[in-house]
Amino acid sequence: MVFRYSGRAVSLVWTTSRLLTILLATLTLVAGLLPAAIAYIGKLIVDAVILTSQSSDFVNISRPLLYVGLEAIAVILLAGCQRGLSICQSLLRVLLGQRVNVLILKKALTLELRQFEDSEFYDKLSNARREASTRPLSLVNRTFGLVQSALSLATYGILLVKFSVWAVLVLVLAAMPAFIAETKFAGEAFRLFSWRAPETRQQHYIENLLAREDFVTEVKLYQIGDMLLGRYHNLFDQLYGEDRDLTLRRGLWGYLLSLVSTGAFYTAYAWIVLETVAGRISLGDMTMYLTVFRQGQSTFAGVLTSIGGMYEDNLYLSNLYDFLEEKVPKSKGRATQGLKPRDGIRLENVSFTYPGSSQPALRNISLHLKPGEKLAIVGENGSGKTTLIKLLTRLYTPDSGRILLDGLNLEEWDVDVLRRRIGVIFQNFVRYQFTVGENIGVGDVEHIENNNLWQTAAQKGMAQPFINQLPQGFQTQLGRWFKGGQELSGGQWQKIALSRAFMRTQADILVLDEPTSAMDAQAEFEIFNHFRALTQNQMVLLISHRFSTVRMADNIVVIEGGEVLEQGTHEELLQTGGRYAKLFMLQAAGYQ
Repeated sequence: MVFRYSGRAVSLVWTTSRLLTILLATLTLVAGLLPAAIAYIGKLIVDAVILTSQSSDFVNISRPLLYVGLEAIAVILLAGCQRGLSICQSLLRVLLGQRVNVLILKKALTLELRQFEDSEFYDKLSNARREASTRPLSLVNRTFGLVQSALSLATYGILLVKFSVWAVLVLVLAAMPAFIAETKFAGEAFRLFSWRAPETRQQHYIENLLAREDFVTEVKLYQIGDMLLGRYHNLFDQLYGEDRDLTLRRGLWGYLLSLVSTGAFYTAYAWIVLETVAGRISLGDMTMYLTVFRQGQSTFAGVLTSIGGMYEDNLYLSNLYDFLEEKVPKSKGRATQGLKPRDGIRLENVSFTYPGSSQPALRNISLHLKPGEKLAIVGENGSGKTTLIKLLTRLYTPDSGRILLDGLNLEEWDVDVLRRRIGVIFQNFVRYQFTVGENIGVGDVEHIENNNLWQTAAQKGMAQPFINQLPQGFQTQLGRWFKGGQELSGGQWQKIALSRAFMRTQADILVLDEPTSAMDAQAEFEIFNHFRALTQNQMVLLISHRFSTVRMADNIVVIEGGEVLEQGTHEELLQTGGRYAKLFMLQAAGYQ
C-alpha cells in the first residue's frame, strides 16, 4: 500500500512538466550526496589543523584553508539545491493542482445524472477534490526525498561502519518506535477524513446559504441566519474536537517516542568521546562520527517519516483514483438517423424507478408525439412529469419499455446527435453569471459567440425588447457576482432561458418545463400565441400548471402517480368530466 500509487503519482507529475520533474530529480540526487561529503571534509579540516599545529609548520596552513574552501563550495551547492528544490516544488504544486482539478472536472462531465443525485457518490466526489491537488506532489516529493535520504544514509553508513557496525544498528533501531506510531496515526487521520465527508459538505452548504446572493433574501426575511450560524458552529465544534483529540495523541506519543532516539544519540556520543579519549580515533574522526551519527539519525528518522507519509498520501490518492476510475456505462448508440423518418416520438410501456426508491416514478407510459404536434403534460407535483423529460433526453434510461425516435430506440442513437435535436428549458434553469449573449448562446455552444443567432433566438423568445434597454445590450453582464452585473426579474430570466432553447436552430424537438411560471398571464398568453406560430414544424412537449397554456396543445396527457390517467384534446377532456375537467374548473373559478 505504501508504494501503490507512487508510480502513478510520478507519472502524473512527469506529464504535468517534464522539465521541472527532471530538475527535481537531479537536485534531489545532488542534495543526497552532499551532506556526507560536507561531514567528511569537516573531518579533514580538523585533522589538518591539528597536524599543522603539532608540527609548528604554519607554512602548510594552505591545506586546512583548502579544505575550508571545499566545504564552503559544498555548503553553497547544498543550499542552492535546497532552494532549487523549493522553487521546483512551488511551481509543480500550482501546475499539478490545476492538472488534477481538470482531471476531476473532465471525469465529472462523463458521469450520469443518477450519480450526481446519489449522496454517497457526492461524498466520494468531495473526498477526491479535498487535498487531491496536493497529495500527488507530496507523494512525489516524499519518493524523491526517500531516494535522497537513501543516498545520504548509504554514504553515512560507509563512514560510520568504520567506527562500529553496532553504531549503525543503534541508529536504525532507535528510529523504529516513532515510525510505527506515526504510521498508525496516519491511518486514523485518513479514516477520520473519509468518514466526515457528509459533515464537511454540510458545512460548505451552510456557508453558501449565508454568503450567496440568491439565498440571502430568504435567510434575512425568515430570520434564520443565527440558526444556520449555530449549526455551523456545532459542526465545527464536532470536527475540531475530533481533530484536537487526534492531534494531541499524535503529538504526545511522537514526543515520548522521540526520547528513545535522543537517548540513543547521547549513548553513541558518550561512546565516541570515550574512544577519542582512549586514543583509538582522532579528534577529526570524533567530529565526523558525531556529525554523521546525528545527521544519520535525523535522516533515517526522516526516511521512516517519509514512508509513513507515503502511506498517508497513498490513502488519500486512493480517493482520487477511485473517483477517476468510477465506471461509467458507455453509450453504445451510434445512429444518426432513424428507421422511420417523420414518425416522431413513441413511448411504449415505459417504467422507471429512481435508485434507492421503492416506488416507481413512472408506470407503463405509452404516448405518441408526431412531427409538428404539441403535447401538454399536466399533473400534481411528484406525478412524474419531469422524470419523463429526463428519460426523453437520455439523462436516464427506462427500467422497462422503450422510447423510440423516428422508429429507433433512443439507446441506439448517438447521444450527442440526439441532444442536438432537442431544445430544453427546465423549470430550474441555470442563471449563468455571463453576458446576455452568452446566456442565450449556451443553448448552442458551437455558436455561442454568434451575434446574429443571439438576436434571432432573443426575438423568438420575446427577450429582445428588454435586452435593447440594458446598458450594453447583449454584452451586458448578468447577475451580481461580478462587477457591473445587472439582475433581471424572474420573467425576464425565463425569456432568456426560452431564447436559449431557440438557439438550437436544428432542433426539431422542444421540451418546455414550466417555461412561463414567473410571467404574468398577459405575457404568457402573448408568448404562447407567438410560440405556436414559430413551432409549426417542431414537436413540442410542454409541462405547465396553467390550463390557459395547455389548452393550446394538440393533445393533453394527465399523469397521476406515475401513470397516464387521461389523454385527449382540451375539449375531449372537458366532456369526459374527469380529473382534468375538475382541475380546469377549479383554476377557472380562481380567475372569476
